[in-house]
Amino acid sequence: MTTYILFLLLGIIIILLFILLTKKQTVDLSGLREDNAHLRERISERLGALAQNANDLKNISGDIANFKNILMGSKQARGSFGERQLEDLVTDVMPPETYAFQSVMENGVRPDCIIRLPYPPGDMIIDSKFPLEGFTRFMESHDDGARKMFELDVRKHIDAISEKYIIPGKTAESAMMFIASESIFETLHREFPNVIDYGAHKKVFIVSPATLWATLNTIRAVLSDIKIKRVAAQIKKELDMLLTDLSRLSERASKVEQHFQMAEKDIEDLQVSVRKITPRAEKLREMDFGEE
Repeated sequence: MTTYILFLLLGIIIILLFILLTKKQTVDLSGLREDNAHLRERISERLGALAQNANDLKNISGDIANFKNILMGSKQARGSFGERQLEDLVTDVMPPETYAFQSVMENGVRPDCIIRLPYPPGDMIIDSKFPLEGFTRFMESHDDGARKMFELDVRKHIDAISEKYIIPGKTAESAMMFIASESIFETLHREFPNVIDYGAHKKVFIVSPATLWATLNTIRAVLSDIKIKRVAAQIKKELDMLLTDLSRLSERASKVEQHFQMAEKDIEDLQVSVRKITPRAEKLREMDFGEE
């Protein structure tokens, strides 16, 4: 009996295995193939996007390299870059008649930018040059020698700006040194506060793109206020002159009126005389003088 049961269980297991194997062989693989095709398409799209991103990254790397070449290349290239950024800021904020680029001053120097202001305070000069070589050496080494050399270079440049661009009685009492990099500006304030104080002592204020933008907007507002006050003063002057002319006109009109009144009285007197003379003339005409 037990043997029979074992053979029966073995037969059932063999039948189940046969059914499972048969079912596995008859599974429809079309859905799996379709999923694989969609998966390959998505993978291809992702690979294309990655290739495009890699190309964009390569272009960005090239732009960064070119920018580095500008900053680390010749002084002329760096100067042109700083001047261009300065020109863009000034032209975006200030009215055209209030600034000039590369204009020769009375002492023969040619500053990067002149902000035209009435005297006082007078024209304000903006210089866009900066001793970047010393800054780069300091950032790469951070040793005391590079630090002192860079600080000395900045102080010399501040002295040059103060001597060339601040002329008593001609220009404003201060000038600006423009740094075309916010990071350099921030490092200068953090690492070299003595240089900032020295510039303030020499009336040379160091500005970045953000601080220059704020300064220029303040100057523009002051110029607008000056213009409004100037126009208001001119209007008041013209009004005072107009009132003076009206007063003179009133006096002259009064004199003319008096003349007319006197003429009217004279005419009335003449009419009275005529009225008196007329009857007497009539009487004379009526008199009989006889004939000779």
